[in-house]
Amino acid sequence: MVEHASTDREIADCYDVMAELRPHIPREQFLPLVRSMQADGFRLACIRDAGRVVAVAGYRFGTSLFAGRHLYVDDLVTADSERSKGYGRELLAWLRALAVENDCDVFHLDSGVQRKRAHAFYLREGMEQSSLHFSVRLKPR
Repeated sequence: MVEHASTDREIADCYDVMAELRPHIPREQFLPLVRSMQADGFRLACIRDAGRVVAVAGYRFGTSLFAGRHLYVDDLVTADSERSKGYGRELLAWLRALAVENDCDVFHLDSGVQRKRAHAFYLREGMEQSSLHFSVRLKPR
């Protein structure tokens, strides 16, 4: 079952799984960073199995000229040891339902070009590759 991570403890519990996707974020910076992002509308959701977080999603609602009202997924990750058990599918379906419930026109996410397994998963789940994302790093990590 998907739940929101809203207390400090619940957010901190998501770190180990999120770090598999975002290893550049040190543990001690995770909670303050999530809290600062929440001021901009960021939300964190997770799935637990036997009390342990096994999948995490960071998302936000927004409105833009190109997409109208949308739910954008910043992060979606299942613990490597827990893949192919349906957690990612459950979390993705929950997020899509949340987008529909909140009258969104579009549900979207970006995925790093190196994440071929994730791309295959998104395509299997009915998503389409609809654009290319371009960026340039302005500060070193």
